Amino acid sequence: MTEQLTLLPEEFKVAPKFKVDGQVEGVFRTTSPDDFQTTAIEDLELSFEGVPGDRHAGFTRKSGGREPWYPRGTEMCNERQVSILSVEELSVIAGKMEIDVLRPEWIGGNILLSAIPNLTRIPPRTRLVFQGGLVIRVDGDNAPCRFAGAAIAANYPDRQGLDLLFPNVARGLRGLVGYVEKPGVIKGGETVTAHIPEQWIYPRG
Repeated sequence: MTEQLTLLPEEFKVAPKFKVDGQVEGVFRTTSPDDFQTTAIEDLELSFEGVPGDRHAGFTRKSGGREPWYPRGTEMCNERQVSILSVEELSVIAGKMEIDVLRPEWIGGNILLSAIPNLTRIPPRTRLVFQGGLVIRVDGDNAPCRFAGAAIAANYPDRQGLDLLFPNVARGLRGLVGYVEKPGVIKGGETVTAHIPEQWIYPRG
């Protein structure tokens, strides 16, 4: 059975690697480890642990609902050090929620980018190389949750149900999480290049 499923390398349909350029529109951080929402700053310094002092900083983290294969609270590698959002995608989410604006600070964003199409769908292993030399490795998309929805709802007290609406409309648009591969400083206005790796679909049996 295994032999029948084995494909030779040339039999896989492979999309070649390529690069996409974008721009940093803003950088943000929490003011204390207890905060979820972030605050806009002029430049963002990142170490191998992520954003120093941020609630998501650290070489490791505790597992939660996103990791049902571990008992909750299991110490594991921290691949979610940084939250990366898209100007264009936030605008789409705001339109779907019928609100005037959705600010990256409300949902804990650290880096706001523009001009990279379909940012949330960038594949894992992508390297985001910033003009100043910092490199972030993409782990994957950030699943929208009711907790972030509640933060949005707090800014629109006259609207009901925004906390539940956000997870429904923001899937595939909520941005990326990643970890620091090469430390440095990011500033608003600098360019960023997404180095997209080769991609292929792993076949089911």
